[in-house]
Amino acid sequence: MTERARWIRRTSTKRPITVAGRPASSTDPATWSTFAEAKASHAGIGLGFVLGDGIGCIDLDHCFIDGALAGWAAEYIRSVSEPVIFAEVSQSGEGVHLFIEAPEAPGRKIRDGRNIERYTAGRYIAVTGNKLTL
Repeated sequence: MTERARWIRRTSTKRPITVAGRPASSTDPATWSTFAEAKASHAGIGLGFVLGDGIGCIDLDHCFIDGALAGWAAEYIRSVSEPVIFAEVSQSGEGVHLFIEAPEAPGRKIRDGRNIERYTAGRYIAVTGNKLTL
């Protein structure tokens, strides 16, 4: 992921911005930067990665109980068939982002008592770098 120029900065309201602090777009590569540029920038409050070009994200919300990964989440993570590039705890501390190798496809949401979303294009994900140890 760090080798691809698909990085942006983000505001506290999760709005994507460029490294210069101007509005960014998850569909306009002219507003994206390299990882080094995004990391060095002080615009906004953190980093984001624009999905696509073979990289997607599965976002599991509210999946920690008393600081431990819930059983349903661990089971779901084990069931993911795509190669996982990086797994991290989300900015809320209550969710997980699984960055995966995946072709671009329509997004999906699972709302059956679990809150799972899968996106592979046209979106960006806030990146914390807080690695999830499985």
